Amino acid sequence: QVQLVESGGGLVPAGGSLRLSCLAAGSIFSVPAMAWYRQAPGKQRELVALITREDTTNYGDSVKGRFTISRDNAKNTIYLQMNSLKPEDTNVYYCNSYPIVYTWGQGTQVTVSS
Repeated sequence: QVQLVESGGGLVPAGGSLRLSCLAAGSIFSVPAMAWYRQAPGKQRELVALITREDTTNYGDSVKGRFTISRDNAKNTIYLQMNSLKPEDTNVYYCNSYPIVYTWGQGTQVTVSS
């Protein structure tokens, strides 16, 4: 079982940027894709972005043009570069496979102030 550890969250003003990292304790190349998800209190978890083994990417409509997902297979790490952040991006961000296979990590809190 692969353990996932997210980091890089924080408090930023609207319009700011953050780069999230997801370190996997184990190979992530065995799954078709890795993804970032987010969840606000009382809401369902939402798919933010995914990246396949072939480096094909896909994004949720609300983040297209602002977020970029990437991966470093040698480091077993997934990144999410978030630019032009908005208050509605405030969430806990998680990484996992797509479809979901692994146990969820702790996530990393992103808070965007208006």
